[in-house]
Amino acid sequence: MLEYSLLPDFSSDALGELARLSPSPDGAGGTRDLRALLWCSIDNDESRDLDQLTVARPAAGGAVGILVAVADVDGLVEKGCAIDVHAHHNTTSVYTPAEIFPMLPERLSTDLTSLNAGEDRIAVVVDMTVNAGGTLAGSEVYRARVRNRAKLAYNSVAAWLDGDGPMPGAVAAVPGMDVQLRTQDEVAQQLRRQRHEYGALDFETIEAKAVFDNGAVRELRVERKNRARDLIEDLMIAANGATARFLADRQYPSLRRVVRSPQRWGRIVDLASRYGIQLPAEPDSRALADFLARRRAADPLRFADVSLAVIKLLGPGEYVVETPGGQVPGHFGLAVKDYGHSTAPNRRFPDLVTERLLKAAIDGRPAPYTEDELAEIARHSTEMEDEAHKVERLVRKAAAALLLESRIGDRFDAIVTGAGPKGTWVRLFDPPVEGRLSEGHWGVDVGDRVHVRLIATDADRGYIDFARVR
Repeated sequence: MLEYSLLPDFSSDALGELARLSPSPDGAGGTRDLRALLWCSIDNDESRDLDQLTVARPAAGGAVGILVAVADVDGLVEKGCAIDVHAHHNTTSVYTPAEIFPMLPERLSTDLTSLNAGEDRIAVVVDMTVNAGGTLAGSEVYRARVRNRAKLAYNSVAAWLDGDGPMPGAVAAVPGMDVQLRTQDEVAQQLRRQRHEYGALDFETIEAKAVFDNGAVRELRVERKNRARDLIEDLMIAANGATARFLADRQYPSLRRVVRSPQRWGRIVDLASRYGIQLPAEPDSRALADFLARRRAADPLRFADVSLAVIKLLGPGEYVVETPGGQVPGHFGLAVKDYGHSTAPNRRFPDLVTERLLKAAIDGRPAPYTEDELAEIARHSTEMEDEAHKVERLVRKAAAALLLESRIGDRFDAIVTGAGPKGTWVRLFDPPVEGRLSEGHWGVDVGDRVHVRLIATDADRGYIDFARVR
């Protein structure tokens, strides 16, 4: 953490503030009471920092209202306080196999500002009306009191929705929650289909989580996308677009999350041509989405490899400021123009900043940040997010190196995930470990499949080195 300019610990001033905090008050005037709705959270099995709840309710003309409640972190973390200074510096929670370094102290992120089951909380609600077919008919943003009726987990909800597992106990315990979830799932799929018509890219990546046994790494367990993850992703994309438009309509500046039109499009064209697909000479998200869909259908077992190669070539996302009347690039991968980050203020500083802007807009107060302040936050958040990812990757590699240290000399099938002046990188198919191709890297490119031999590991530095086997 320190090597990458991240703060692993909270200052004494921040801890002093934390000790003096008490639960958030009932909220400002005009706060609605929505505690009777069947709100639920869906997150990872081990998640304790619950940022959002979702609920569906009927709307006029056969439409469906989708409400996303976002934890009112700003209600306890004031701009400029010592806790806020820490959050501003790190800008994100850092999740490693060894330890989680939360952006906010755990007493806040997992308790006072978490939308925990059975607790009354103040939230900022994004209230959207979705017509049949997944078009957004309208939206509004306001404060409300909410209560989480069911704390749910992705894997068990997905298995139940797919008919591969029993109804989760927390669903069965709340009358009507089963119908509620199926309605949310149906609307989420409609929203996804609508975005795909505009060229949204549908990736599948392999995320390997280290499993420990008495302090030793025993395996890397792959966590894949599933129906419940898609449900939350689709509803959050819609909510993030609604909050961005809410601020723009009221002439407030905002932080936007953008992925620019890819500069390395030619490399993507070359990658597609290897599979017999000719992409246009200029960036075209619809054509790329069609290529990805074809590869998924043709080779579902290896689709994650193609996804990873394309993601690398698209380039990273970044935060930028949109000023009233101005225009910024949209999100190439999501095929949306208006997109911010607003739904995870316990975990991401830009979301906390956006929450403060939303509350100011709701109240008709001046924006709490100048455009120059927002520009600095956008730049710093982009940089620190990259640093946080480096820490997470390093510790994941350390865990993988520990797992592989007894397999020096073994041979593996792999795919090239990065090739440039800084080195060439490959990821094994099994176990899903990434390392440096330190011997035999000439002439290979992103997306190439290669045979490699493990030649060295260094868990302290997170190094895993391979040699190409011809």
